[in-house]
Amino acid sequence: MRCPYCKEDKDKVIDSRSSDGGRIIRRRRHCLVCKRRFTTYEKIGESVKLSVIKKDGTRVPYERSKVISGLQKACYKRPVSAEKIQEIADIIEEDIFRNFDKEVSSRFIGECAMRHLRSVDKVAYIRFASVYRDFTDAGALIDEVRQAILEPDIPEQPSLFSGVPEEE
Repeated sequence: MRCPYCKEDKDKVIDSRSSDGGRIIRRRRHCLVCKRRFTTYEKIGESVKLSVIKKDGTRVPYERSKVISGLQKACYKRPVSAEKIQEIADIIEEDIFRNFDKEVSSRFIGECAMRHLRSVDKVAYIRFASVYRDFTDAGALIDEVRQAILEPDIPEQPSLFSGVPEEE
């Protein structure tokens, strides 16, 4: 790495840290020629682009902001923190990059989002599923809600229908 002060290519890394959820590496360097310190940041090159294959077969660039936006809409007025939404988005991205190199289907992204929302907040999960799965009739939506009700709740998760008597 060239020193930004003396332009020589003789330095020593004195500290490395992961940053931005592991997507960037920050390195503190010491120039062996001029003795000054400087910081560099390493991240994956922009030439590595991931495309999302939509339901209609079109391809669009992957955008994390779209995943977060969908999660935020599903979690609107629910007890799910912004940090938890970011954490879910991180997990979804890890799943994507672990399984795909250049292209991923929107179906895979949606299924990942539903799986993780289901374990965090069932109402948010139902909201996301109702848009993502595009239920054609109320019966399909009711079946999905019924299935979510039958799953055991996670202790810190609010109940889906607290106070509503169960059918016999």
